[in-house]
Amino acid sequence: MSSRPQRDRSPEIRLDDVAKRIIELLQEDGRQSYAAIAKTVGLSEAAVRQRVQRLLDAEVMQIVAVTDPLQVGFRRQAMIGIRADGDLVSLGDALSAMQEVDYVVTTAGSFDLLVEVVCEDDDHLLDLLTRGIRVLPGVTSTETFVYLKLNKQHYNWGTR
Repeated sequence: MSSRPQRDRSPEIRLDDVAKRIIELLQEDGRQSYAAIAKTVGLSEAAVRQRVQRLLDAEVMQIVAVTDPLQVGFRRQAMIGIRADGDLVSLGDALSAMQEVDYVVTTAGSFDLLVEVVCEDDDHLLDLLTRGIRVLPGVTSTETFVYLKLNKQHYNWGTR
């Protein structure tokens, strides 16, 4: 028997073909009306609204505005590889709570965690690294990969 803690996740939700198509349509354009989606998938507008709400409530998806960081005042993005000792769950939680952090993943490999950050400038990044991340309990080293150009970022990978 394993002594690993259980994840705080809901059980996997089975998606039918209609739910998958609704997700794919919203990935293409999150502003599509329920009426337009209903016409495409062959349901009533009310049925689509209910299905979308269930998907949102179950945290299967989110509908959000994705901005270009440069155009809203954030001139520095970076991926930070973190090597750590001890409780990676607590460290991941502490990193997730930081305002500048938009992505945290626990990994297997040369880093224990990867963290993407969005900062106003290099001074902000330096402050975050030295006063925010490197002082967290368990952090033994970091390696920062500064973004020079964002070549591709998309969210329309569909469903399986």
